Amino acid sequence: MPDRAALEGILYVLKTGIGWQHLPHQLGYGSGMTCWRRLRDWHAAGVFTRLHHVLLDRMAQAHQLDWTRACVDSTSVPAARGGPKRARTPRIVAGLAASVM
Repeated sequence: MPDRAALEGILYVLKTGIGWQHLPHQLGYGSGMTCWRRLRDWHAAGVFTRLHHVLLDRMAQAHQLDWTRACVDSTSVPAARGGPKRARTPRIVAGLAASVM
């Protein structure tokens, strides 16, 4: 399966939200499992991270990035020094609930 066809199949599944197993063979993207495996392999190889950096670089060179609307949250940037540690939540199990049957 050519890379271009696999990429188009991946984008089709991600855009439409269909399951991988429901990717229509008539579209010429190959099987959904082939596209899924290619996505997994490309992700593991860092292809999408490199692609993201290339796109950001090109957009910056074309002055198409507006950083005044950028947002960073803790899911993408870890807290400085790891942040405070939380205490463990104590269990509050007094006993089993009575059966309703």
